[in-house]
Amino acid sequence: MFQQIDVRGGGSLGTHPLDNPVWAALDGPHAVFAERREMGAPPAEGRGRVGRAARYPADVYAFAALADPADPAAWADLHALLGPATTVRLKGVDDVPEGWVVVGSGQGVQLIDTRLRAEPAPEAVRLGPEDVPEILDLVARTRPGPFLPRTVRLGTYLGIRHRGRLIAMAGERLHLPGWREISAVCTDPQHRGRGLGTRLVRAVAAGIRERGETPFLHAAAHNARAIRLYESIGFTLRRRTTILQVRTPGTDAVAGAL
Repeated sequence: MFQQIDVRGGGSLGTHPLDNPVWAALDGPHAVFAERREMGAPPAEGRGRVGRAARYPADVYAFAALADPADPAAWADLHALLGPATTVRLKGVDDVPEGWVVVGSGQGVQLIDTRLRAEPAPEAVRLGPEDVPEILDLVARTRPGPFLPRTVRLGTYLGIRHRGRLIAMAGERLHLPGWREISAVCTDPQHRGRGLGTRLVRAVAAGIRERGETPFLHAAAHNARAIRLYESIGFTLRRRTTILQVRTPGTDAVAGAL
């Protein structure tokens, strides 16, 4: 079932932006959201476009990232940014330094668009900050994955309404150079089986393609039904991913260069 592919058409995996997507977004197109430690500033105050670690604001996306998970200085920067005894999620990290605690973990897969038929959905409407209460209600009923009060600001979100009520949605989350992630794909249980999610994925992908970028997405590794659906409409499994929920050491002291 699983096929790992190299999207560059040559070379080895490990240096492509998709291999470290949260960092590639925060250090690139999503830098406007990035919280990063400013060199020379006290750890509790540090923010800026420097440092080897970054995170999204807590009400936007509950993930942080390291430029290189093998670099002790990146872990030191992340600790300085977050502070002591703080919990955050990381993608693509298998091991943590001494003093850090793994409090949860999960496995996912990353899929990329290789033959998706992207097309607008005339019935879809653009969702914005004013729609967040309805969005969060739909998310609570369908559990597509993390969605926070300001997640909607990360990109274009589209929805379908029935008698005025939001019943399905999909949108853009991570934005990397040349790539955009499709996320929050969900449909109210009473309206499933009508292809609403697929139509929204195609419509979001059409907007991504119009900007000269390529869609990709993530799914839980155990969600075989969703993976089969994404494969059937034109996505290809690229690689497995690890998600860790970690807690920083409980003191301000960190190892490595600050």
